[in-house]
Amino acid sequence: MLTPPQGQILVRLARQQIEQHLGMAPSRPVTDEELDQPQWRQVRGVFVTLHKHKSLRGCIGSLSGVEPIVAGVRRQAINAAFHDGRFQSVTAAELEALEVEVSILTIPQPLAYENTDQLLGLLRPEVDGVILKGPGGAEATFLPQVWRQLPAPEQFLGHLCRKAGLSDEAWRSGRLVFLTYQVQSFAESRSGGQGI
Repeated sequence: MLTPPQGQILVRLARQQIEQHLGMAPSRPVTDEELDQPQWRQVRGVFVTLHKHKSLRGCIGSLSGVEPIVAGVRRQAINAAFHDGRFQSVTAAELEALEVEVSILTIPQPLAYENTDQLLGLLRPEVDGVILKGPGGAEATFLPQVWRQLPAPEQFLGHLCRKAGLSDEAWRSGRLVFLTYQVQSFAESRSGGQGI
């Protein structure tokens, strides 16, 4: 488990990557000493999410650990800001309005279920991130934070199916594989408070 101060280091690092990519000096630079800690060598899934005026502005990450946490935050910050195909690249003029969030994932675990009622009962809103795997390579995920916008499990699964290119009702078919994971999420606080 990471502490809130450690999480804030990751959030600052993500913003620093975006600022440097835009040719700007970091507003709150992360020191080499802050990055020289053993917990950063853990290999974990990492997502970086950007919001602008409380609307999604970019979100990209890796569900499974492919590199140490610090490397993952650096890479996914650039991806979220400049390579999320749903959005134009972030500009320097937007930086002040952006809020940066970093999520560190647990290892996804398969969700065993026999019917749709059991599936709905196993999901834990605002606790579980969900990965859907379907026919033809269809795949999508929602971080646990998405439950805030889609609090009903049926609605959550319907939107997840749509994200994977399937019909909203595909989750009822019994032919989809679901995995769940949890996150530690840390967000920027303009007031200097702790991450969430």
